[in-house]
This record gives sequence, C-alpha cells and structure tokens, in this order.
Amino acid sequence: MTRELHRATFNRSALVRVLSDTLPNVAEPKYDFGERLGQWLDFSDALTLFSVLNHEAGSSTSAPSANADLAAQLARVRGNLSTSIQNDGVFNPAPTDSPVRIPFPTPLPNATADSAADFSPYHRYYLAHQRDMNTAITALRANARKALAAQSAAGRKLADLDATFEKILAVRERNLLSNIPILLGKRFDQRYAEHRAALAADAVDNPVEWTQAGSWLDAFCHDAQTMLLAELELRLKPAAGLIAAAGSASESMETKPQ
Repeated sequence: MTRELHRATFNRSALVRVLSDTLPNVAEPKYDFGERLGQWLDFSDALTLFSVLNHEAGSSTSAPSANADLAAQLARVRGNLSTSIQNDGVFNPAPTDSPVRIPFPTPLPNATADSAADFSPYHRYYLAHQRDMNTAITALRANARKALAAQSAAGRKLADLDATFEKILAVRERNLLSNIPILLGKRFDQRYAEHRAALAADAVDNPVEWTQAGSWLDAFCHDAQTMLLAELELRLKPAAGLIAAAGSASESMETKPQ
C-alpha cells in the first residue's frame, strides 16, 4: 500500500502537484495512464501509430553537427519563457533592459472593488502566456525532431513517432490545458473571499491597495506564476526528451569504434 502511494506521488508532474496543492478539492486521477491513452486513440489513430512503428526507417546517417545547438536552444527557450512569467509587472518588475511582455493585470484607476474583482483580465493573462509557450515550444520540438531524424534510422523512427503523437493528441492536449486557467479562477475567488472576510466591518475595500506587497492579489500573482512555471516544464518534456535522445545517440556514435 505504501509503495503504491509513493509511486503515484513520485510520478505526478509538477503541474499536477501544484494544482493539488492550490486546489485541494480537485480529485486525484484514479485511472492508469496507459488505459486512458488507449481511450483517447480511435481506430484510425491506432492504424497510424502501427504504421509508424512498423515502417522501415532506412539506412543510418550521421549528422552530429545538427544536434550541437539543441541543448542551447532548450535552455534559451526555457529561460526566455520563465523570465516572461516571472518578470510580469507590478509585483515582479522586469529589469530595465527586459521590458514586460505580458503584464500581470492590476485594477484600473477609480475601479470599485466589485469591478476590480473580475477574473476575466487574469484569464486573458494566463491564455496569453499559454500561447507564448505553445509558439516557442512547438518550434523547438520541430527542430529537435529534424535533428534526431537526420542522425540515424532509429532517430528518424522516434522523430516520426513523436510527430504522430503530437498530431493525434493536439486537440486533447489543448482542451485539457485550457482548463487550467478555469481552475485558477477558483483560486482567485478563494483568495478574494478570504480577503473580504478579513476586512473589518467598517473598512473600505480600496483596489489601489491590492497592488501592494503582501496583498491578496500579490498572493494570487504568485499562485498564477507557480502554475505557469509548472505548465512550462510539462510542455517542455517532449522536446527535452527528444533532445536527450539526440544527445545520447551522438555520444554513442562518437565513442563507437571505427
């Protein structure tokens, strides 16, 4: 029993852990990954995967120079996207040489507490970061596949398999990830409700004060950034796996006796 619980916790992604910690009422998934993946694939998808897995990839080639910059590309994409998330405005000002690309929303001047407590701007903020991640990581993943395919027959087969999975699961992935800002909205409501409950009976709730350090909106900003960074690592996993495979294959070719 203990072993099963430990394994389930160890295998959870950072995003699932963040969601569980942020929204403890969200139920843990009770299904096996392989079983759920089988439910996602229809008959035509299964035939496509069978074709890729049984396709003869052809003779091996060697193009180590094509893989030289992959690790640097991965680090650059991760660094740029992380910086964009962490340096987003009032609570986490960007350095002067790094302007804010997607600013964290703050209450408009003269806004009432009720109008300023609308989650819509924060929903759009999260979606903007998701689009940013998708654009950069899709290009990185394509570059990794191209380099891997040029490396060897086995690499080409792995690249084809990844491209097939990306195509098959694209809609499912997009739908699942679009639920994250909706769940974040529940955290927003919770933070605001706690803030309202802590106010004195005769206190005026001034939205201007929400932009101060230690405010409920500051705490929510941290929640959103933590969730975005966890999602970033999840989205990077396929590209990082391809790049690791390409690196391992390159090392194997370099150490292979001539």
